[in-house]
Amino acid sequence: MYSAEDNARIELIKKHIGEYPDFPKKGIIFKAVKELFLSYIKSSCPDIDAVVGLDARGFLFSLLIASELSIGCVPIRKKGKLPGETYSVEYQLEYGVDVFQLQKSALKPGQKVLIVDDLIATGGTLEAATKLIEKSGAVVVECLAIMELTPLKGRDKLKNYKVHSFIQYDED
Repeated sequence: MYSAEDNARIELIKKHIGEYPDFPKKGIIFKAVKELFLSYIKSSCPDIDAVVGLDARGFLFSLLIASELSIGCVPIRKKGKLPGETYSVEYQLEYGVDVFQLQKSALKPGQKVLIVDDLIATGGTLEAATKLIEKSGAVVVECLAIMELTPLKGRDKLKNYKVHSFIQYDED
């Protein structure tokens, strides 16, 4: 499914994840992630209108991707961090409950959206993001993350969506 170049990028990311306390390691990892994201998006969902980044590490990737593709970038943030009118969704964390918000004017009905985050764990944040996007009338084309902790079964909350992660960790 991946080109030899993309497989090399994935291996480079795997090699560095967890080895450096200041992830992403300046330069090499960030570029590898950028090129991997762009290659995947261009083949999987080339006609998206906007990239939605989840608070907070999803912002790093969504801004970069949107800039490279010359499309809109929309943040989904924790409660109280966005100005103006917002849609809100409560979601479950491993340790409690939180609220995500999306500005009502950020997306238009029918816009095709890619959601980007760094990690799929329990799926709560991605599920909340899909609900917010649907409230806006936009369409979730795909959910994309670098890593996935598969034992936590986050995909179970996202059965109605196309979901992709580049690296899956099977241990608890």
